[in-house]
Amino acid sequence: MAHRTERNPVAETRNIAARAGRWSAQNRKKAIFGWLAFVIAALVIGGMVGTNQLDDQESGVGESGQAQRTLFDAFPKQAEESVLVQSERVEASDPAFRAVVADVVARLGDTEGVRNVEGPYAGGAMGVSPDRRSALVSFEIPGDADKADALVDGALASVTDLARAHPEFRVEQYGDASSAKALDGSVEKDFQKAELTSLPLTLVILLIAFGTLVAAGIPLLLAISAVAATIGMVGPLSQIVPVTEGISSVILLIGLAVGVDYSLFYVRREREERVAGRGEEAALEAAAATSGRAVLISGLTVMVAMAGMYLAGNPAFTSLATGTIAVVAMAMIGSLTVLPAILSKLGDRVEKGRVPLLGRVKARIARVGLWSRVVDRVLRRPLISALVSAGLLVALAVPALEMKTEIPGIESLPRDLAVMQTYDRIQEAFPSESVPQAVVVEADDVTSGPVASAIDELEAAAAGNEELFEGRATVEVSEDRTVASVSLPGAGDGTDDASHEVLDALRDDLVPAAFGSLAGVEANVTGETAFTQDFNDSMVAHVPYVFAFVLSAAFLLLLVTFRSIVIALKAIVLNLLSVGAAYGLLVLVFQKGWGEGLLGFESNGAIMAWLPLFLFVVLFGLSMDYHVFILTRVREAFDGGMSTEDAVSHAVKSTAGVVTSAAIVMVAVFSIFATLSDLGVKQMGVGLAAAVLIDATIIRGVLLPATMKLLGDWNWWLPKRLGWLPTVAREPKVEPARA
Repeated sequence: MAHRTERNPVAETRNIAARAGRWSAQNRKKAIFGWLAFVIAALVIGGMVGTNQLDDQESGVGESGQAQRTLFDAFPKQAEESVLVQSERVEASDPAFRAVVADVVARLGDTEGVRNVEGPYAGGAMGVSPDRRSALVSFEIPGDADKADALVDGALASVTDLARAHPEFRVEQYGDASSAKALDGSVEKDFQKAELTSLPLTLVILLIAFGTLVAAGIPLLLAISAVAATIGMVGPLSQIVPVTEGISSVILLIGLAVGVDYSLFYVRREREERVAGRGEEAALEAAAATSGRAVLISGLTVMVAMAGMYLAGNPAFTSLATGTIAVVAMAMIGSLTVLPAILSKLGDRVEKGRVPLLGRVKARIARVGLWSRVVDRVLRRPLISALVSAGLLVALAVPALEMKTEIPGIESLPRDLAVMQTYDRIQEAFPSESVPQAVVVEADDVTSGPVASAIDELEAAAAGNEELFEGRATVEVSEDRTVASVSLPGAGDGTDDASHEVLDALRDDLVPAAFGSLAGVEANVTGETAFTQDFNDSMVAHVPYVFAFVLSAAFLLLLVTFRSIVIALKAIVLNLLSVGAAYGLLVLVFQKGWGEGLLGFESNGAIMAWLPLFLFVVLFGLSMDYHVFILTRVREAFDGGMSTEDAVSHAVKSTAGVVTSAAIVMVAVFSIFATLSDLGVKQMGVGLAAAVLIDATIIRGVLLPATMKLLGDWNWWLPKRLGWLPTVAREPKVEPARA
């Protein structure tokens, strides 16, 4: 039989992704070893430079943020620590109890890095609990957070030795540095747990999707390398823009999800072309021009959505934006430049390591045709399908109207940590029903007559309002006498209505009355309540800009890509439905506590203040991945002569396997983070997993085909006056291979 020259499927359309794939396949050593060298160099440089983390005062906004920065600059950098001495048998006045306390004071006094040790019996036994069974020995560790973290080890070792020396007493330490060290260790363990759990689980899912070990391992290895490179890059980047403490977890979460997805799209398409009869080179070029192009558009879409966080007006969001954009860029670049080289090198050896019997099982599942049946039924009754599915999503989104957001306090930290159990015992032994709110006063001399009188006036006004303020105010003055911190114990627990009444009274009445007439004097209120309110107010002020940017960018991208106003608007509405439903589920689970037992947490009645905006930009970007992937196939089929209904049916059914596999990977990875101890990470994992699951099932399988069937040819409506819009080359139609 005579052989014809095989038609190059991308001869007519050499897009950027196709050119990158061709270069990679022709320069395999440069692509593969260049990528490895880059990843290693990033890790080495990142380790040498270190990571500059955002401090609390740097992440604050508004009036409270300004006050925190003033306090940080004006007062000595030190960590406040306490040692709890507790007995169930004897009271604090007993000689045996006093002997233990004396030993604690003496041992800490001889410990390097410890200063200003003070026993519980000074000042009228103020450090002894009301039941006389507990006492606190206080001390300080000098230096900023990094220095205190290094010095606290000596104090912790001394307290551990003291506990062993006095087994009949409870001797435990809690404070700024010791709790930070324990929490950092917990975060690191969580990160390792997520890594060790997510990688094998992802490999199993990919193994089922591809049926061979080699093909399954390629996306995972590429995703891991993208995450590793990004984590290394965070070091140098953080010297310019400090990063949040949990940035590594976010990078792993997003990087593993999108990295596997992008590689999955690419490898799956290359394998399909080989099965269709194409040669190795032609199959790879077809995958580069089609799935490679989809990866490029999807990656850019996600990065544009993430860039919306730069408009949030908060350094923490700037950090998250930088980290997520970097890891998505690494995953996209790796898929476009390294993956083709690997596939070209392996050729059909990518099918090595086939899992026995898995092919038969998948064939039986394919014969069932779950998605085909669902789509066929949806297209037969599009109106009912659209109304029922949209109604379900709206019902899920309704609880989001009750969403309450807070900056996480100490009550949200994991209670399985020994240091937090010590904190709870201290709180129980030394109950305090008031939460201090601080007024930070700045002046040339805060001890001068007018300023000192104003501070006295503020104290007197608070003391005269017993409904809102409890206990005596305390004043601390900086060494240069330019800053005074006035601590006012207020009613409430820091987050309830009573605490907000205290804050309003301070900001609206007491502080203006005391300091409003003084020129050159600035007085700002800070504290847990003020910090949360200022953060929420900042979010409310900046959210419109973030939403406008993300929605506008998505609309323009879809408008230009598909040359349809209807497609662009409908995609935005469907994505907003999935985001809203995810918000509602978060409220039900974490605010109302429906999932406490299952997920192992105790509800604090609120959602992390940073989470709604973060989830919006991330989910909008990730949702657009699948939407663009499917709609591209719909448009391709429609332009090829199919009716809208047939094009929708063909596109959803032909992409069902790869999109379902990609969604399962994302849901699995995000669900792992929902099992971690940190409440913020847990909420993030649940929100992301829920939204991706909703998007991959209800949106993709029901609402998208139903609405497209109802709209018919109106899906492709573009006013004539917009005919000047640039035309983006669509995925080339790949003809069947011919012998």
